[in-house]
Amino acid sequence: MAVELFDTHAHLNMEQFAGDLDEVFQRMAAAGVTRVLCASFDLNSSAETAALAANRPGVTASVGVHPHDAEDVPQDYLARLKELARQPGVVALGEMGLDYYRDLSPRPVQQRVFREQLALVRELNMPVMIHVRDAFADLLDILRRDGISQAGGVMHCYSGSWEVAKLCLAMGFYISLAGPVTFKNAVKLKEIAVKMPLDRLLVETDCPYLAPEPYRGKRNEPAYVRYTAEHIATLRGISLEELAAATTANGLKVFNIR
Repeated sequence: MAVELFDTHAHLNMEQFAGDLDEVFQRMAAAGVTRVLCASFDLNSSAETAALAANRPGVTASVGVHPHDAEDVPQDYLARLKELARQPGVVALGEMGLDYYRDLSPRPVQQRVFREQLALVRELNMPVMIHVRDAFADLLDILRRDGISQAGGVMHCYSGSWEVAKLCLAMGFYISLAGPVTFKNAVKLKEIAVKMPLDRLLVETDCPYLAPEPYRGKRNEPAYVRYTAEHIATLRGISLEELAAATTANGLKVFNIR
């Protein structure tokens, strides 16, 4: 059975890929990665990922504002996101959320922009792509108060505990694991990889960041999601083919890709 993997979070519009994007797609195909979702972090990247999705087979996109960029949004950013969300190949809103690790935007601003985007998520009934770092308590509080859409969402590059993961699952989220699950000291992530219901698990690269072993510290790319999938399959005691089939089906379902 052929392996078909879905890298559900990549940043292929970034300058790190400017010189060899065609080769990146070739290596992706050779690794059995048949689909990739290009996620956005501000208005410019949202326009770029939407364009990639419109012009590359197997590519979809999300549009949104990352908490790092929350302080810089123009007044009309929600209207512009709404327009981009209607473009062909755009299947989700995000990445959005809270990041108290770097605090590149003031926390009240992060929270306001996150809540404004969540309102758009509910209005458009689209899945949401969540970024959260060192801010789970406030993020969960906002999600409980505001809610998401019936389309559900994804906790991307998950870094929390199993206890928090269970709360996210109860809210309708899928959990996406990236390269760090392959790191030797990632005990918490390995536990989650084993305990996660297979029908709610996704895999991603978050490239160009967070390359898995054996490429740790180098530029990440969609082909390397295979290493993450292989590692999770080994942890769970199942075949790569079974893991790939399940996670790809999950990605198609949550992003309503036909």
